[in-house]
Amino acid sequence: MKINKTEIVDTFAEAFEMCGARVIITADTKQWARAAAASMTGFATSVIRCKLEAAVECEIPEEDTPDRRPGISVLLFTMSNKTIAGQLIDRIGQCVMTCPTTACYNGLESDNKVIVGGKLRYFGDSYQISKLIDGRKLWRIPVMEGEFLIDESFGIQPAVGGGNLIIFGVSKNIALRAAIAAANAMREVAGIFLPFPQGVVRSGSKIGARYKKLIASTNDAYCPTLRSISSNTVVPDKVEAIYEIVADGLDEDAVKEAMRRGIHAAADKGAMLITAGNYGGKLGKYNFHLHELAKSNKNKRI
Repeated sequence: MKINKTEIVDTFAEAFEMCGARVIITADTKQWARAAAASMTGFATSVIRCKLEAAVECEIPEEDTPDRRPGISVLLFTMSNKTIAGQLIDRIGQCVMTCPTTACYNGLESDNKVIVGGKLRYFGDSYQISKLIDGRKLWRIPVMEGEFLIDESFGIQPAVGGGNLIIFGVSKNIALRAAIAAANAMREVAGIFLPFPQGVVRSGSKIGARYKKLIASTNDAYCPTLRSISSNTVVPDKVEAIYEIVADGLDEDAVKEAMRRGIHAAADKGAMLITAGNYGGKLGKYNFHLHELAKSNKNKRI
């Protein structure tokens, strides 16, 4: 199957279940909200070593935030409810509460909640005060600037991690141009985030390694420099560079739509070939077939 001159491999991306939360950060200016979000999402590219995956979802207009100030929506996914609670407490406490003028609110309505502000309040050393607004419990924690306002609890829900596209190019510039276009298109979908730098990964990994202590290692099948020596290589002779995009989403449909947009965007920018990573269906419950996605309505928007 081809889109323009780009070959779409008849395969699927294999994704798995995660636990997700949405954090709304507000501040007096966009710059401070962005600063807190950037700090909070640092070292959050992969659960393999970071224990969570996180990134900015979008900016939020002042009229749509709880306190009518500039806002940023951040999505954070982990492998368990217990892990996500700890990550929220640590990252909000160290990266948002420390940032000038910020406040922090729950952005996900869910019956399943974890206590966050209710634990960070102890930083107030008994000077903290609870506040009830329209049935919503928040904490006012005194800080040197004034006070830090945060929700008592944050909603969490099942989520999808590991949707992916692997993009081949005849040169590094073409491959990267196609990957950037795909990442930009994928980020437009609500409930989606791309955890790696600017959404693009050059060091794709496989499960396991020749070194016993490693749980993952370089995906030699996709390394152009190993084409002549790796028995697993799938790199065509004309390909100089390959990039991967990983997409996590709050639900299955969001990941499908993001991948659909990514396929078409990469094809429009000259990708030679697009495939995806899977482990034969043994890793996760979600299988996103590229041909099905590519055939769907290109003009569809959600």
